[in-house]
Amino acid sequence: MLAQVHSFVLQGIDPVACEVEVDIADKGLPKTTIVGLPDTAVKESIERVRSAITNSGFPFPMSRLLVNLAPADIRKEGPIFDLPIAIGLLLATNVIQSQTHKRLLFAGELALDGRLRPINGVINLALLAKQLKLDGVVVPMDNASEAAAVGDINVYPADSLSSVIGFLNETHELEPHCEIDVERLLIEEQTAIDFADIKGQEAAKRAMLVAAAGAHNILMIGPAGSGKTMMARAMAGVLPPLSRDEALDVTRIYSSVGLVPKGQPILTQRPVRSPHHTASSVAMIGGGTIPRPGEVSLAHHGILFLDETPEFPRQVLETLRQPLEDGKVTIARSHSSIAFPSRFMLVAAMNPTPKGDKPTDDVSQREMDRYLAKLSGPLIDRIDIHVEVPPVPFTQLSNQRDGTDSKSMRNTIVNARQKQIKRNGGPLKPNSTLSGRELNTIAAMDGPTTELIRQAMNELNLSARAYDKIRRVSRTIADVEGSEEITIQHVAEAIQYRLLDRAR
Repeated sequence: MLAQVHSFVLQGIDPVACEVEVDIADKGLPKTTIVGLPDTAVKESIERVRSAITNSGFPFPMSRLLVNLAPADIRKEGPIFDLPIAIGLLLATNVIQSQTHKRLLFAGELALDGRLRPINGVINLALLAKQLKLDGVVVPMDNASEAAAVGDINVYPADSLSSVIGFLNETHELEPHCEIDVERLLIEEQTAIDFADIKGQEAAKRAMLVAAAGAHNILMIGPAGSGKTMMARAMAGVLPPLSRDEALDVTRIYSSVGLVPKGQPILTQRPVRSPHHTASSVAMIGGGTIPRPGEVSLAHHGILFLDETPEFPRQVLETLRQPLEDGKVTIARSHSSIAFPSRFMLVAAMNPTPKGDKPTDDVSQREMDRYLAKLSGPLIDRIDIHVEVPPVPFTQLSNQRDGTDSKSMRNTIVNARQKQIKRNGGPLKPNSTLSGRELNTIAAMDGPTTELIRQAMNELNLSARAYDKIRRVSRTIADVEGSEEITIQHVAEAIQYRLLDRAR
């Protein structure tokens, strides 16, 4: 007898409908075969299913069994198929006799005693069921709140195989999980370092404000102990809260690799990733035999902080060029390619020399030039703002807490982003993502400002990409100042932020 059960498989972070087909042959020696490109964990699932069914008090068929996971050209991995395979076997043996399963999606790992264990990617399962307009999903109890965050889909949490069987046979009731109020979770207070705790560095704070207002990439250059790392960590506290769609996007990525904290239905704060400088290219951009998201994707809608940037291998830094430009990473394989979103804000920090101090003579100046050369020109071009972070004098260190604080910075940033939303007439499109054609309209300049940029282009030998960066940053500075027009002062400040172009 043949039975079919709906489940899903992840391609990157995208859910794909998967049909679990179970066929019990009338003839042949008892044997179980799983086909459809299963990995080791999927092949082992039949032993978990066998024990779970028998330990739950139901008979396991002693016949020739064939389990097909369709589509057969997509690699299947993990224990998510335990539950749908078990349901298929019980349907094929008439233990489950109703047709309720046809409008439901199933996923879950089975313990040997029949308990259901949590799995990865459940939020993607719920999104797929909603897209297919099914009645609901049946998932492990520990995954239910995550699935319910999607909204407008029935989520049936189950703690055991027996409860699922009773639910399908209508002898046991599974109460749908209550819908999660995502908007309420997203207004929780951000927990981060306050910029007011950072002594001095008002010019650097201004650059950080401009960067956050337009989602611009920023590089801080200064000696050790000047506050670069502390400012990078404080940046998370001044960014606007995630929107519902952004929160779902981030949670989809984290759920696919099992990084959603237990008991938390959805990620409510912008991610901040700070990989060590020994990280490999695969760790940074993603990859593997079965491609998984890397640090740039885990920082989607958030911050990627690279401390001691020149200490990263040059090959790793060069892999950042595509995600910085396109907002996505494409992992190519011989049979397919998978794209991971990676629209992040790069916050990089570096010392001027390997020793961490500021150059004081010709020798250390040459040392600094060699150190800066570890960052390629194309990579520097993709960083909108370069700012110097000088040592803090004692007079400022001894002052009480009186500098620019995170609350005032955040209010300014939110207002600037509201201007960008209003100008685009829809969802936020940060100034950092404006195309050249859009800049011609949104960042139009008069004669004096155009002449100033022309002089900067000639004297600093700037690239066409750097030219557009200056226009984008100028537009953001005008938004921060509440100005509709871009003035010569705004352009001058934007040119000032091309520090490494001036140094080359």
